[in-house]
Amino acid sequence: MRKVNSYKKIIYIVSGTLCLILGGIGLFVPILPTTPFWLLTAWLYTRSSPYLYNKVMNIPLFGNCIRNFHEYKAIPLRGKVITITTLWITIGISIWVTAELWIAILLIAISTGITIHILSYKTLRSDIHKKKDIH
Repeated sequence: MRKVNSYKKIIYIVSGTLCLILGGIGLFVPILPTTPFWLLTAWLYTRSSPYLYNKVMNIPLFGNCIRNFHEYKAIPLRGKVITITTLWITIGISIWVTAELWIAILLIAISTGITIHILSYKTLRSDIHKKKDIH
């Protein structure tokens, strides 16, 4: 690990923690991404605190998500299905509640972009994932 001065280290830790929180919120708010914030958390913690990095990598959801994305550049099928389903249900509810055409068009456009982005990643096959965990 590179030596980082104390001010930079504090900024990295605070920023990493903020990204971790935003990624956690992203689990429940479809338009707020989870994985990019968690990848940034891992990057910031790697450069500032091995303790915090190891701590978050041992959180099953966080660690698995980051490892899968980092090692395979892929998303498990279950993750894709849950994410896209939650996205469209939440967007549908939002459109119904607001009842504004321009908001509906904007939300549909954003959701379509997010869906395309998620589907653009390879699907992580469970047999590859299990082989990796066993060894």
